[in-house]
Amino acid sequence: MTAKEKMALPAQPMPEQDPKVRAHNMDEVALGYSEEQAKAEASRCLQCPTKPCMQGCPVAVNIPGFLAKAAEGDFAGALSAIRETSLLPAVCGRVCPQERQCQKFCTMGKALKDVGKAVAIGRVERFCADWARAKGGCGEGAAQAPRTGKRVAVIGTGPASITCAADCARAGHDVTMFEAFHKAGGVLVYGIPEFRLPKSIVQAEIDGLVKLGVKVETNFVVGRTRRLRALMDEDGFDAVFVGTGAGLPKFMGIEGENLVGVFSANEYLTRANLMKAYEEGRADTPFWHGKRVAVLGGGNVAMDASRMALRLGAEKVYLVYRRSEAEMPARIEEVHHAKEEGVEFHVLQNAKRVLDDGSGRVGGLECLRYELGEPDASGRRSPVAVPGSEFTLDVDTVIVAVGNGSNPLIAATTEGLEVNKRGNIVVDPETNATSIPGVFAGGDIVLGAATVILAMGEGRKAARGINAYLEGGK
Repeated sequence: MTAKEKMALPAQPMPEQDPKVRAHNMDEVALGYSEEQAKAEASRCLQCPTKPCMQGCPVAVNIPGFLAKAAEGDFAGALSAIRETSLLPAVCGRVCPQERQCQKFCTMGKALKDVGKAVAIGRVERFCADWARAKGGCGEGAAQAPRTGKRVAVIGTGPASITCAADCARAGHDVTMFEAFHKAGGVLVYGIPEFRLPKSIVQAEIDGLVKLGVKVETNFVVGRTRRLRALMDEDGFDAVFVGTGAGLPKFMGIEGENLVGVFSANEYLTRANLMKAYEEGRADTPFWHGKRVAVLGGGNVAMDASRMALRLGAEKVYLVYRRSEAEMPARIEEVHHAKEEGVEFHVLQNAKRVLDDGSGRVGGLECLRYELGEPDASGRRSPVAVPGSEFTLDVDTVIVAVGNGSNPLIAATTEGLEVNKRGNIVVDPETNATSIPGVFAGGDIVLGAATVILAMGEGRKAARGINAYLEGGK
């Protein structure tokens, strides 16, 4: 097929649940491609010799290679090509911001002057992973080396930790993962809702680690249950990877944030996702049933919290964001889904204070209107408050989704571990080694809040550092 013929092929839309139906259930919104759709979409790839799409992938997946195989219907071969560098294709295919990574550089999208018409790399990736799982497997992984007798502790079980644990286990080391919650998966299970990422997919990845010989200890808080140095000095671990993420919620520092009915998005989503508060009558998780909910923020977490509020029975959900929609950091697809489901967007507005109903509960949200000024350090235009533009939203619940900070526990309980002013662990950029010999770190605890695939890249780099360190006789 010529390039001109490929350019004429229509992009394959993703089948989805009807918005009016899905807003009231926890089933996955996107239903996935059929085999024919996956082949048709993969066939749109121009197979550019310079492979620009790979420049936008943090783990350098061989995108043209796997798309070529998928176009031929060789989905097993396509998945094997993906898994050479990416261990979580079913996850990344669902939650990675492809429009800002691989698809941003796609020649097809550039030629058609619309990133939405780029080859849907993530959707084909997801299909290949789901196809293999339906056939009873997740694709061929790298061969496992002979046992080395070395022991590696991995703190956290999110995407960076999963990747690091897998690579260390394949190098022949004895790996144990420590998870603070009762279920492994990190942000993949507590932060991302079921309707975006089914938990069975995450569990399949954890099960794959167990098959590699990785041990998983839950309800184990490193820094409280056991200190990091004790893992090495007393428990005999030869190396440690810290992948505890960015789970410290940030608040706005406005009046009324301590009222009953104000939540961080982290707490709200953890109760709903990990602790299954939506399963009323089955789950014992206490939950606040807000009827008029304001969500503060414009990222993916804000979209998740807004859409979750609808599913938990809210009659009105307002998303309040101080910039315009064009500046929102959330994925375009998530913004689109939230609007379809009935979330009302209040852009160029921001919370000024949370009002008390007289009994210590949320009785409303006083907001200010904003205009856009000059660009700030992020390149986005700075929001400027309009004096005298105050107004009140009638709400009984406020969810704050304005970002997270690094988990401070390990740094606070580990003498000699260097962190920067934001609380992120400082690492060697080549090996991800920390200031303590034998201790490595990666993911959001190093980068700040980032994407799943960026965290995976960090975990893979740290694993290379650990393996080299242990091979050196440590």
